[in-house]
Amino acid sequence: MSHAKQPTRLRHFIHSFTRLLESRPDEQQILTEGAKLLEDLIAQDDWLDNEFAQPHPERYQQYLLYADGLERFSVVSFVWGPGQSTPIHNHTVWGLIGVLRGQEVAQRYLRDNTGRNVIDGPPQHLQAGRVEAVSPRIGDIHRVSNALSDQTSISIHVYGGNIGAIERSVFQDDGSRKPFVSGYSNTVLPNLWDRSSELNAKLRATA
Repeated sequence: MSHAKQPTRLRHFIHSFTRLLESRPDEQQILTEGAKLLEDLIAQDDWLDNEFAQPHPERYQQYLLYADGLERFSVVSFVWGPGQSTPIHNHTVWGLIGVLRGQEVAQRYLRDNTGRNVIDGPPQHLQAGRVEAVSPRIGDIHRVSNALSDQTSISIHVYGGNIGAIERSVFQDDGSRKPFVSGYSNTVLPNLWDRSSELNAKLRATA
């Protein structure tokens, strides 16, 4: 497996996010402070390994980049081929979504008292560098699409759990609900923890 271009960026993000959670913040603190950490990560597009940035011709891809050992959070790259979109779906946990490359459109929905999904405000056009939040508390149902018809778009998502193993729902136009567990598109993870190259470079510099 090839190594990430700048694995230190993702490693630093994981360290920082872990420290944030260890301070026992409430959800609003996680979303506010976590959004700043994610903004810093996606401000540079030089760290995501190509192996976890590949589109599929028929459907979006969800690549696991990191899962906390206690499953408190996970980091995922979503890769959208031209014009691809999700169904209307929920998450059941808090989430942060940051656009790394390209552009996305997110449309929020609400469940009305008849159980149908109704549009909740205008669609949000998300440019590279933009971060948005979801959670059952602030709004958890949306549909996300690649805004570009001729290019791949990639977003980095952080969720309050192992999102690929959480039972969630997709919603039909009539409001009917279908449970699903998303899983992941990859079977291997980025190697973020081999620091031998940088450490050996320091040793050579001091030799």
